[in-house]
Amino acid sequence: MSKPSRFKLSQISLNRVLSAVNVRIRDVSHAFSWKFEPFAHENRNRIARYRGIHAGERCFIVANGPSLRKTNLDLLTNEKTFGLNRIYLNFKESSFRPTYYAAFNELILEQFSAEISSLAMPKFLNWNRRSCFDIHDPHIVFLKSNMVMNDFFQTNLVNPFVVGATVTFAAIQIAYYMGFQQVILVGLDHKYSEKGTPNQTETRSAARDESHFHPDYFPKGVRWQLPDLLRSEYDFQIARETFEKNGREILDATVDGHCPIFKKVEYLSLFDKEVLVTPV
Repeated sequence: MSKPSRFKLSQISLNRVLSAVNVRIRDVSHAFSWKFEPFAHENRNRIARYRGIHAGERCFIVANGPSLRKTNLDLLTNEKTFGLNRIYLNFKESSFRPTYYAAFNELILEQFSAEISSLAMPKFLNWNRRSCFDIHDPHIVFLKSNMVMNDFFQTNLVNPFVVGATVTFAAIQIAYYMGFQQVILVGLDHKYSEKGTPNQTETRSAARDESHFHPDYFPKGVRWQLPDLLRSEYDFQIARETFEKNGREILDATVDGHCPIFKKVEYLSLFDKEVLVTPV
């Protein structure tokens, strides 16, 4: 499979370039603190504790597409799992509780920090928004995003890594760092009803969010960024190549998913018959 393009020239505008420059300027202080702030050393020790702890195991990364409404997440009770962004909005509908939680979008971390802080499981969050959280919480691990022109797959998360266009790519890197042999994706619909310039920050005007599993995922009045599906595919291809090069695999069990990068597998086929017929 040929590697997807990083971007389309037609999507490049002066405003997008200036925004990218501004992001990198604002990142300078965070990059400096990552190296020299007293808490940074303790935080790196927290990261190191997760290296290889799930070697040889499988995990599920649960993204936030509308297909989750057609996915029985209760089957994941005894699995190692990652929940992303606002997955907790599903907690009233399911017994599913992720083993780990990950969020790196700065707008999500700023606007929903109280909800995220209340989650009980270990959390992987963006270093650049550590001021929104209690850094003394031992269950929070901060990872440093790396501002680069050419995305890459980071195998040692003590070092800055590329979040890319989607938190799913970040979660895949975390899973690799933990040693998981097999990563299975669900809820990765890879399709949005909204159209516009990728990465552009907007204030939501729609009353319902049709692109995620919950209608109030990004409610009216909340700031969000339009998705960059092209960059996502570029990053996913990098992830697939890294896993395969090291004898590991990534499978896509999303119901009716549109991502063209990973091998597709039927979700229910991943579980023993006993699990499918036994209440969880």
